[in-house]
Amino acid sequence: MTSSPDNGRAGKKDDLPASLPSMWRLCRLGLRYEPTLMTWALGLSLIAAVPDALLALWFKLMADALAAGNATQVRLTAIALGISAAGTWFLRTVSARVQRKFRDKVTIALESHVARLQATIATIAHQEVPEYLDRIAMLRDQVFVLDHMYMAVFSMAGWILRLAVTIALLVSVHPALALLTLFAVPTVFTSTWRPGVERVAQERAAPFNRLARHLFAMATSAPPAKEVRLTGIGDRLRRDRRAAWQSGHDPIAAARWGSMTWHTMAWAIFAAGYVGSVVFVAAGLHASAGAVLLVLAAGARLSSYVGATVGELAFLRGFWVYGARRLAWLEDYAASLAPTAELQAPERLERGIRLEHVSFAYPGTDKLALEDVTLDLPAGAVVAVVGENGAGKSTLVKLIAKMYEPTSGRILIDDVPLDRITADSWRTRMAGAFQDFFRFELRARQSIGVGDVPRLDEESAVTTAVARAGATEVISKLSAGLDTQLGPTWPNGVEVSFGQWQRVALARGFMRDRPLVLVLDEPTAALDAETEHALFERYADAATTTDGRLTILVSHRFSTVRMASLIVVLQGARVTEVGSHDELMARGLQYAELYGIQAAAYR
Repeated sequence: MTSSPDNGRAGKKDDLPASLPSMWRLCRLGLRYEPTLMTWALGLSLIAAVPDALLALWFKLMADALAAGNATQVRLTAIALGISAAGTWFLRTVSARVQRKFRDKVTIALESHVARLQATIATIAHQEVPEYLDRIAMLRDQVFVLDHMYMAVFSMAGWILRLAVTIALLVSVHPALALLTLFAVPTVFTSTWRPGVERVAQERAAPFNRLARHLFAMATSAPPAKEVRLTGIGDRLRRDRRAAWQSGHDPIAAARWGSMTWHTMAWAIFAAGYVGSVVFVAAGLHASAGAVLLVLAAGARLSSYVGATVGELAFLRGFWVYGARRLAWLEDYAASLAPTAELQAPERLERGIRLEHVSFAYPGTDKLALEDVTLDLPAGAVVAVVGENGAGKSTLVKLIAKMYEPTSGRILIDDVPLDRITADSWRTRMAGAFQDFFRFELRARQSIGVGDVPRLDEESAVTTAVARAGATEVISKLSAGLDTQLGPTWPNGVEVSFGQWQRVALARGFMRDRPLVLVLDEPTAALDAETEHALFERYADAATTTDGRLTILVSHRFSTVRMASLIVVLQGARVTEVGSHDELMARGLQYAELYGIQAAAYR
């Protein structure tokens, strides 16, 4: 079983140095996708900082000129002051426009990057394991603000330049004034420490917040609306959602109040240093009015510059560091699962699929979903997998489809280990439909056609798939046939019943003409038993005559199951029986008992 590269602990540490590589990786993404715009955005942020930081100097020169009665110098400094003010506004405006353009473009690039990373992961643990889901959910929320992280870097670079110019101006009055920056150290410390404390609380609150969003979606979205009203569970959902939100919010609020107290004390220290510096220059040095004015202006600006710098630093620590680290975790996780397989899927099955001592436990649990399964699924067979809920039927299908790798044991395709066959080539040779199918709210032809993307727009391929699924009548009843927009929330969209959606999903599973393996994991639960039986009987007859195709059928209906050439019975994560219907009935064990119970219900 494959786990994350950090053994599930990504994002738990809060030290800034450990986060710097992740931050640098995010910077390189910006440079990779938008190098020119990123360079201009950073450069303009720095240039715009200079005239703003020089305002204190013009104030000093003007005060000195006024005291000396030098009208020419007064006019020159007034012009310089005006140019600095206008230049600051102009450069900020241009910088903001360039940064906005960069932000818009890099947002699309980052979203595409995250989507590509998830799509290239061959397995689906990151979409099913709660711990991974929490991280992915937070990354999904943060990917929409990761573009602001670049803006924060640009802004912080500008603030740091302003700080450097301001400190140089203060030192020009007296070197001791450089000590004023030491009074800002506590604010820097608390600003970098504070987000880490709050982020730990947010990490712990992630499951509660995800639950709160889930309950909110149940209470407000359309799919569960009828049952919410019929059962009267709305108030319960509201209370549970509030309780979940409160459980996540309380520790975050406590962390924020505690960190705010220390942050306030740090700013009080800086305020004391600022007042002391003004008194030192005015009373201790008996400096000129211009020097005092420079200290007043530069000191006040130093206060705002420090505040802005540590604010951006806090923002970076609180969002970018953790967003960057989650993105780095996803990149590393995807890289750790990078395919090492080098073989392509065969063109046809000669012998079939063999499982040798296969065991599997889902990530995050030690309980085996499948235990020591050894099984031969011969080419050309129609295999039915039966068993109670939780016996491991869908898990078996997921392993064969390479959605997961076995914890132990191996799966062979015509004596070739499945882990040596690339996931992409194997899945292009598979087809099927599942009980938990997705509702592609596209036009009907596209919702079906995505089952074989290269032929998505081929009319004949789509209509053939519709016929295979017995969905011709369903499509004919749609307002515009295959051109009907599915889903009532879209313009001219129509509401489609669950049974109709199931037929569309089944047709999608039948788009590929010559799959090596066809998987049908209870895709017809909404159909009546007679319709399901007729559908699979027709398809089972066709399957036995084509290129060694292996059909795997998971169903609870034994009237359908009995048509299979091979029946696999699972119980408690183990294979307990294998054989044809007649063979299993003759043994009189679990299959015969289950068949008899269900048959009696139809008498």
